Amino acid sequence: MAASTLNEVAKLAGVSPATASRVLNGSARTPGTEIAERVRGAAMELGYIANAQAQALARASTGLIGLIVHDIADPYFSTIARGVQRAAAQHKKVVLLASTGGTPADEQEAVAAFAGRRADAIVIAGSRSTREEDHDDNTALARELERYRSNGGRVSVIGQQITGLSGEADGLQVVGIPNRDLSRDLALKLAGMPYQHFIAIAGPEGLSTSDDRLSGFQAGLAEAGKDAAQVLRVGFNREGGYRAGLMIAAQLAPGSPGVPTCIFAANDVMAIGTMAALRKRGIRVPKDIGLAGFDDIETLRDFRPGLSTVRLPLEEIGSQAISSVLPGAGPESGAPITGEVILRKSTALPETQ
Repeated sequence: MAASTLNEVAKLAGVSPATASRVLNGSARTPGTEIAERVRGAAMELGYIANAQAQALARASTGLIGLIVHDIADPYFSTIARGVQRAAAQHKKVVLLASTGGTPADEQEAVAAFAGRRADAIVIAGSRSTREEDHDDNTALARELERYRSNGGRVSVIGQQITGLSGEADGLQVVGIPNRDLSRDLALKLAGMPYQHFIAIAGPEGLSTSDDRLSGFQAGLAEAGKDAAQVLRVGFNREGGYRAGLMIAAQLAPGSPGVPTCIFAANDVMAIGTMAALRKRGIRVPKDIGLAGFDDIETLRDFRPGLSTVRLPLEEIGSQAISSVLPGAGPESGAPITGEVILRKSTALPETQ
């Protein structure tokens, strides 16, 4: 059966097509209650389905939110995405997702695609790159976001500001995460234990989130009077952590107490990869070596021994990103994000060490 048209609904309701459109497509200029009910009744009788494009034009809104993450398979990003989805649904918005791999060039393409679909707002989650080789792509991303904002789009960035954009500009919000301060707090906690040596596993240099967490951890050790951590730079993912774990295992003799040592991985998925590599080489956590991560991702619920880490309110972060760009979507934006150090069995030093 052919779909009913707006003209047919208008004819059955005894109103003009323009009046029927204002009722069914969500315009702010609505007729009286009796007329509106008559139009809706006619639409229901005819089985009329409103046109999404017409609704967007009537409301000056598509009801779409663009979300850009580095890797949706990473529990860090999937939990943030859940917070974005929950807040967007409360505001009757639909979330479109782009998983980019973390390059500013791919992020620029995603912004252009969302702008082309007239998304009401774009949320970008993921670390910024300060590497020289990404300079031109960072510039292109900033330019694309400026075009989007100049056409009325709103942008929320989780983590660090986009290089080349002003945080004071209209339509741009930054949900900051205190990565440096929290990793400093973790270092101070671990430095209060009998560990004599620390190893930090970080991502590639120039990855802002990783650099901030490494810097904070080293600052905490220095404040506690400890030597700086030995640094291993690998991929900022599970595979990178696994590779680092193999390198660390090569330095240790299985079953040998050695110098009490603790590893800090700059995120939890790296810590999980590190643990897998250590186990493969017969290194026991925490008996032979301590291990801590950062983020407190949900995967850790089934991780044994329990991983010491820094807990971030990831779902709340996603929700706040929406609240910052959609008026009325949630609590007042701008409340600072906080976290806390969580010590579990992975850093429980045996008394014999």
